[in-house]
Amino acid sequence: MVAIAERVPSRGWRLESLLNRRDWFGAVMVSPAILYVLALVGVPFLLAVYYAVSGYTIYHPSYRFVGLSNVADVVQSAIFWRTLANTFIFTIASQVIGLLLGKFGALLLLRPFPGRRIARAVVILPWAVPVALATLAWKWMFDSLYSVINWTLVAVGLVAPYNVPQWLGQPDLAMIAVIVVNAWRFFPFAIVIFLAGLSSVPQDVIDAAKVDGAGFWRLNFQIILPMIAPIVLVGLVFGTVFTFTDLSIVYLLTSGGPMNATQVLGSLAFQVGILSGDVAHGAAICLFLFPFLFIGVILMLRIARRREVA
Repeated sequence: MVAIAERVPSRGWRLESLLNRRDWFGAVMVSPAILYVLALVGVPFLLAVYYAVSGYTIYHPSYRFVGLSNVADVVQSAIFWRTLANTFIFTIASQVIGLLLGKFGALLLLRPFPGRRIARAVVILPWAVPVALATLAWKWMFDSLYSVINWTLVAVGLVAPYNVPQWLGQPDLAMIAVIVVNAWRFFPFAIVIFLAGLSSVPQDVIDAAKVDGAGFWRLNFQIILPMIAPIVLVGLVFGTVFTFTDLSIVYLLTSGGPMNATQVLGSLAFQVGILSGDVAHGAAICLFLFPFLFIGVILMLRIARRREVA
């Protein structure tokens, strides 16, 4: 008798059968992104931990384990605590201002008016323009001699010509300046988030609220805002992470001055680790970004999930 051999499934057929399974297909599709994140974030994070527990400097590039002494030195520094406070002020204030501007900007862009498409394109420019170019333009506007902002204030009679504000030379005004620039860059992103959320609200809900006598403030802040809260919180997570870890605006606008009044953790770590050559202490400063961001992001995501369940 002739035995009929069983057909051995080919390798390509087995791969196709795995991809037809929903759990395997999702894992295969998301694996390139996970590998990219691990290579881009995981490896530098491990290097930061490696250098933070060493005595590594550019002038003495030899590894020497010192434990947590670098962290202790950073914590004992008064500049670090001021920088930490500045980081929270810079992040929270710019996010609040950006969200408020984004909320009202989205409400305006939802209304029909001539040139609305052009306005929607123009409002994205602060987010699309390279940060270095935009910050240098703001630096000229805040300049002590050629400030167009001061010229406008003098022209309308709000300040005297001999007593104009030194925006980048006074500690309080310098912090206001960097917050304004960052909020200006963030609010187009907030507009996009709010437009996506407002477009998802059923028109029947809005019409019913208006019939019940809901005014502008009650309609927007007691009815619409709770419905789009999960979308807004996700956008807030991204904005908070980008702002908390950002050093470009502060470094280009004030370099952390005057007298460390605008210093944030990112710029301080760059100055200590790169410009000064103390890689170990710079890495230790960078590591302080992780626990605050991790706790904050987890809290915001939990709030967003509860809103979705409700």
